[in-house]
Amino acid sequence: MEPFEVHILGCGSALPTTRHNASAQVLRIGNKQYMIDCGEGAQLQLRKSHVHFAFINNIFISHLHGDHCFGLLGLISTFGLLGRTAPLHIYSPEPLESLMSPLLNYFCKELTYKVIFHSIDTSKQSIIYEDKSITVESIPQKHRIPCCGFLFREKPKKPHLRGDMMEYYKIPLYLRQSIKEGDDYITPTGELIPNRLLTSKADPSRSYAYCSDTLPCPQNRSIIEGIDLLYHEATFANSEKTRAAATFHSTAGEAARIASDANVKKLIIGHFSSRYTDENILLNEAKELFRNTVLAEEGKVYNIE
Repeated sequence: MEPFEVHILGCGSALPTTRHNASAQVLRIGNKQYMIDCGEGAQLQLRKSHVHFAFINNIFISHLHGDHCFGLLGLISTFGLLGRTAPLHIYSPEPLESLMSPLLNYFCKELTYKVIFHSIDTSKQSIIYEDKSITVESIPQKHRIPCCGFLFREKPKKPHLRGDMMEYYKIPLYLRQSIKEGDDYITPTGELIPNRLLTSKADPSRSYAYCSDTLPCPQNRSIIEGIDLLYHEATFANSEKTRAAATFHSTAGEAARIASDANVKKLIIGHFSSRYTDENILLNEAKELFRNTVLAEEGKVYNIE
């Protein structure tokens, strides 16, 4: 099965600390890599995490607070210095393109590749990106400015060919793709071999959702229902619930409640306030409601089998 893994580059909130970097992640699916948010220092974290720059062709920005996008200009510049030629697509709420264009024209005027901006309507769920293997949907969030989360979902996969049956019936290579697509096989003597005898069950499609920054959004339950892995901000402990509401953030307990109500399989909490020198208080509060919770940690990779 191809890799499906989340690389945490940064999981801190607005104020920089020596413990955590600003928000940034890379989701690797097979040989493709999708970047989610790009806080300050993201490219250094890419180096430390041994994530190959060349495979990042799409960047998804949840909202235009600096701790989620200040790393973009430096990363775009570095791509140019490395001689990149492939287009870079950036998906974000407006007005990122109008904000970035003067900076790119001044600092990156001789780029060897195109930077293409795609605006997201953060008020609704919609498919904002699609390729042959995945779809990416926007998830409406509640924050002080337009903001959305992202749901990455693999498309249904093809069944596996049974090697023993391919050999037994001497099925030519040129017919095997059509069998994966569902065709039966007719032998040279005219015998029909049903597809179900020639194939085995396909690998399950995997899913990952990123929700930061936001108040709890119970109305999104149907969007993330049953997903494999959820990253949800948990900026504050439950004792700071009033502060969380005032700043349009979530507590650890609220993140856990979202995960529990949506029947997700695993929860990662992150976007930690700089006031916490030990995030275990957040982890313990989340685990009271949702046992399969882990803390985000820079440099760590979370796999979905």
